[in-house]
Formats: sequence, structure tokens, C-alpha cells
Amino acid sequence: MNIALILAGGTGERLMRGRPKPFVSVRGKMIITHCLEAVSAHSQIDAIQIVADEEWRERIYEQMPEAALRKFSGFSKPGPNRQRSVFNGLKTIVPSADKRDIIMIHDATRPLVSRTLISACLKACEKHGGGVCMLPEKEMIYLQKDGCIASFYESGMTYKEQTPAAFHLGKYYRANRKLEPDGLDRVLDCAEPAVLAGMDVAMIPGEEENIRIVTPIDLERFKLFLNA
Repeated sequence: MNIALILAGGTGERLMRGRPKPFVSVRGKMIITHCLEAVSAHSQIDAIQIVADEEWRERIYEQMPEAALRKFSGFSKPGPNRQRSVFNGLKTIVPSADKRDIIMIHDATRPLVSRTLISACLKACEKHGGGVCMLPEKEMIYLQKDGCIASFYESGMTYKEQTPAAFHLGKYYRANRKLEPDGLDRVLDCAEPAVLAGMDVAMIPGEEENIRIVTPIDLERFKLFLNA
């Protein structure tokens, strides 16, 4: 079984109108609704678990696309940071799942995820412990020390993570559990626990269109993509 874990529990800066980013409305639908439309339409996604605060769950359910309703398995409680939210979702899923299942983690604020990326992530798990979408950095990356340049990486040597990211559920759950009680507080992305645990994680070419809506500029880009 392939289970999508949708992250909509962030407590960071609000994008507009006092709403967290996943719940901003675009064309009469919340951003998370656009995301659920894309994920639930994929034939290889069998179940959908959503990490979201209780105050937003009723609205999510009211706008949930029909395809997502058929695959919806429930809500999980957000954590104090992103990876804690992931781990809370895993703890909800694991008791009723098979350790050989695939967990696909995706940000609710990436509503333009393509069928191609989802397929590539799931396929990577046939040969590897997981697969994560990555985009190469196009400019030089500099490291600083005491306000001065200490070292640098040439463009093409470093990558930035996107979601979706897919992993073997049993192995990924154990990788996260090993970081308890405090290690999860230092994790910055969902691939890190897998890499630290020695899992074989494939790098999948990401897509520029798979934007994460964080700023008002991102929101305008999303509207332009919808118009196109």
C-alpha cells in the first residue's frame, strides 16, 4: 500500500488574512484542497493521512475532493516542528499498516505536484529505501565564519529538497524513532532521518513548477500557473 502523508500543521508566519498558508483560498478552494486534488488523483496512492490542527479539520473535510474522500484515513496532530509533525503522522499510521508499505510525505503548500513526480518517488522505493525530489542550486553557495567567506560550493554540487519524498514505512519509522527524544528537534527535512540511519535514498530530479507557497510572490506565481 502507498500512503500519502500530507503536512498542513505548520505554525509559522501567516501568509494573508490571518490564515496559515495551507488554508488560504485561491479560486474558491484552499491551497490544501488543490494539493489533495493532485495527490488523490494518482492511481497508485491508496490512502491519505493529513497532519492538521483541530481548528482546520472540519474545513479541510468540507472541501475534500471526492477522490480524496475515498482514500482519506484520518487526521494526525501537528508537532512543534516539521519533523515532529511527520513523526506524529507515522505514529498514527504504523499500528494499522504493514511495515512494507510506502509512506509518501508531501507539503500541503505544494499544490502543483505532478503525477510524474509522485510516480518517480514511488518507483524509487522499488530499488532503494526511499526517493526524494531534489533541485540543483544554480548559483555558488558560500559558507561564512565571523562574517567572512570561509568556503564555497560550486553550482551543481549542492541540491535543495522538494516534496514529495517516499520511504519504506517500517524502516523510516525506525529511523525517526532512533532520534528520540531530542534528535527530531534538530532535523531540517524529511530525508535527514533516513540518511542518518543509513537508508539508501535516491535523488529524483525535481520540477521548478512544484513551488512551495510561502510568500505572497509564491501565491501570485501559483495563480499564474492556474491561469496557464
